[in-house]
Amino acid sequence: MSGLVGKAALYWQFPFVRYALVVGMLIALCSSLLGVTLVLKRFSFIGDGLSHVAFGAIAVASVLNVANNMPVVLSITILCAVLLLRTGQSTSIKGDAVMAMTSVGSLAVGYLLMNIFSTSPNLSGDVCSTLFGSTSILTLTGHEVWLSVGLSASVVLVFCLFYNKIFAVTFDEDFARAAGTKAGAYNLIIAIVVAVVIVLAMNLVGSLLVSALVIFPALSAMRVFKSFWSVTVCSACRSVGCALLGMGAAILAGTPVGATVVAADMAAFGVFYIAGKFLIGKSSAGKGPRVLEGPAHLK
Repeated sequence: MSGLVGKAALYWQFPFVRYALVVGMLIALCSSLLGVTLVLKRFSFIGDGLSHVAFGAIAVASVLNVANNMPVVLSITILCAVLLLRTGQSTSIKGDAVMAMTSVGSLAVGYLLMNIFSTSPNLSGDVCSTLFGSTSILTLTGHEVWLSVGLSASVVLVFCLFYNKIFAVTFDEDFARAAGTKAGAYNLIIAIVVAVVIVLAMNLVGSLLVSALVIFPALSAMRVFKSFWSVTVCSACRSVGCALLGMGAAILAGTPVGATVVAADMAAFGVFYIAGKFLIGKSSAGKGPRVLEGPAHLK
């Protein structure tokens, strides 16, 4: 045990480890805040779709030899999120079909561009790192860390400022519209914030595992709590804890960071699932399944 503590203290002396832990916890926090809304609105798959769009954007930035690809990737992903929101409301092509086409198309085009215009001697390693986030979180520069901190703070601020409206649109969009809430505008805000979160999360777990950061914390919290506020708080705390645990284990054991974080999320979901079954059996027997409480009124 003392050897493990000494090893952790040794790694803590390196700036890149501190950068990774700070950014990883911020990413987990932002992902969990939006995850509750996306799960309840049945938009869980949007994480996969936008992450594949971001993969294609990274390929374009690599072909153009853009040194700092974050602004390019972020701009393209936000644009696609807005277009997906608009196109998904079309009656000719449903939202899930549009998402599937965009997801597969972006992934294929991105990989094709990286093969045709490859400038790296280790293409397979670059693709693996982008898809699974194996080392990217441990190679962040100071500029990238501050950019991630700024974007994460913006996501948290937007969520806090528009919490009541997001709450209303999440539970009953039709009633929110009838009450005078501009549901379309808030859906647009949600789509943009989700795009920012997806781009940030790719640094931690890669494009193929992004949905785990969005889905697992929300579903875990819903096993135990039933109010929107308690689920959101529990999801955030549990997500940050799993990110810290997973990243620490990955750094100490030398395992891939993204996969280790997702494994921690899966283990936590199992614990919450069992705890939820126990709580339901003790306090909700014969009362039906636990469901999230909707808004009593809209502000």
